[in-house]
Amino acid sequence: MSKINIFSLGGLNENGKNMYVTEVDNDIFVIEAGLQYADEHTLGIDYFIPNIDYLKTNKERIKGIFLTHGHDENVGAIADIMDSLGNIPIYGSKFTLNIVKQELEAYKYNTDNLIVVKENKIIDFGNVRITPIGLSHSIPDNYGYAIYTKDGVIFYASDYVFDATMRGPYKTDLGRLAYVGRQGVLCLMTESLYAMNKGHTSPNHRIEGLINQTLTRHKGRIIFNVLNSHLYRIQELFNEVSKTDRKIVVMGKRLQGIIKYSLENNYLKIDKKFIGDLSNINDDNVVILNSNEREKPYVNMIKIVDGYDKFIKINKNDTIFLATPIYEGREKTFYGLLDKIAMIGATSVILPPKEYLSYHASAEDLMTMIDLMNPKYYFPVKGEYSEQVANGDLAYSLGIPRENIILKENGYVATFVNGELVDNFEPIHTGVISIDGDSSDDVGELVLNDRELLSQNGIVIISATLDKKTKQIIAGPEIMSRGFIYVKDSADLIHEMKNICTEVINDNNHGNYIDYNKVKLTIRDKLSNYLSLEAGNRPMIITVIQEI
Repeated sequence: MSKINIFSLGGLNENGKNMYVTEVDNDIFVIEAGLQYADEHTLGIDYFIPNIDYLKTNKERIKGIFLTHGHDENVGAIADIMDSLGNIPIYGSKFTLNIVKQELEAYKYNTDNLIVVKENKIIDFGNVRITPIGLSHSIPDNYGYAIYTKDGVIFYASDYVFDATMRGPYKTDLGRLAYVGRQGVLCLMTESLYAMNKGHTSPNHRIEGLINQTLTRHKGRIIFNVLNSHLYRIQELFNEVSKTDRKIVVMGKRLQGIIKYSLENNYLKIDKKFIGDLSNINDDNVVILNSNEREKPYVNMIKIVDGYDKFIKINKNDTIFLATPIYEGREKTFYGLLDKIAMIGATSVILPPKEYLSYHASAEDLMTMIDLMNPKYYFPVKGEYSEQVANGDLAYSLGIPRENIILKENGYVATFVNGELVDNFEPIHTGVISIDGDSSDDVGELVLNDRELLSQNGIVIISATLDKKTKQIIAGPEIMSRGFIYVKDSADLIHEMKNICTEVINDNNHGNYIDYNKVKLTIRDKLSNYLSLEAGNRPMIITVIQEI
């Protein structure tokens, strides 16, 4: 009897932190290891990654992690999970693994486990064979993976569009897709982000016309902000700049490294005479190319606009071209950035989302993929649940029975026994790990709750000094407040808070002994109740008592 389990540790009913697991009998194959950008309300969290407890428990069965392409929502968690999973093999294209290698080397991780795979070259695991297949996306060498099992092919299609003009390392291998479809596809897994968007994505993902228009109409400096791995859009910029007398200055070590590698390996093409340096940064005809940081969308552009960049100072003659998407949960940040640009007097150019699309499959693209694959079962992935449902509806319109369309949330397993779906709805433990700074440890719910409390109500710190022998108060209690009240304007409130603290300390003075834990808890409870009645909120209360 053969048994296949397919489930997600991240990426379903959400946008980001993609991680999909396929178990074929005793072997585990992981596809993607991505992060999700934090929204504006997560209080200092940089990004989220999937909880991988299941993989840690079963890491001896993992044959490898297979990466489709080098965007952060697909590879951004690799550095954070390396310690937990050890030196397991990581498979990907040459370009994808170069991005991963740079990230791992920045954290001093070993990179010997990175294994370059080539398009249409079989990776043999005995009873399972995996073949990478080229798909068109904004990044070169973007692969879907055909997982061959004795019960049929499981095909995972990463982010993609169908666009015949995208050639070379961006080309979709239609012939190979059709060939896989004729081999008998047990289950097709495709993205859902644009399932509600009618028609094909192409040509609305191309922006060379808007770039040309911007270069022609605006005579001053142009600052072009882009995702550092959206190489196809960078190539569009290069193509249009080469028709002018402008030079391009590339800012940021990470972006410079990606572009240098891409030029050396023919992923990007431009005459080097159009590449400038820092001496050109204030020229009227310069195009300054900069990118976002991995975990903080717009942060580099905000730093420039706020005047904190040591090389670039914005003036009213500049044009800011934001060739990046408006990230979900970061709308306020994005439009706040536009306001700041307007206040300086500079011009902003954006990509209206209804007019310019990202490189994701719309309804007609998805139906083309379904038609090529002709799968027995269809598993919509990557997107909000409503988008997964819309994706499933497309499959139903092409004749796939409702009972063969698999709609899941993270952790819920689709089980196939001898090629038939046997759904027992048993979940795998999943969750989210919150990453703050360079630490890969989960920040945790308690910390987030504390941050939320601080953001809403502020903090009050009570300090007092007692005599070491008599336990009598010799200094204080003193009240310090941050984000709660202005002390000088609240003398009566502060006076009563001091009285409450003094009373609690004296009530717990037993001559030569005080239970300081009890004192701190009692002060917290009594002050919290008092401030709730008098001030209408409950700040975080911290009591510090010392003896001398």
